[in-house]
Amino acid sequence: MVIGACTVYMTAEWVFSLKDKRMIVKSIIEKARHKFNISIAEVDRQDFHKNIVIGFACVTNESSHANSIIENVIKFIENNTDAVIDDIDIEIL
Repeated sequence: MVIGACTVYMTAEWVFSLKDKRMIVKSIIEKARHKFNISIAEVDRQDFHKNIVIGFACVTNESSHANSIIENVIKFIENNTDAVIDDIDIEIL
């Protein structure tokens, strides 16, 4: 069993309230969960309206497949939000 985990750190300068941020995050999470069958959630900095930290994980039988899923999810996040990705942490266990 191979577990792929990723944390994506983003900044959304145009967001001025937690309500706006939650709408963006909820949309990304729901779309990614259904498209890729992953576990995904906002994992840090929930009380800061300009910062978004999303973590997701997948389980598979090959590390190359886990890498592929993670790359596809990252591309999906990039294409479905105007937030700037600041950092990405990837772990394959």
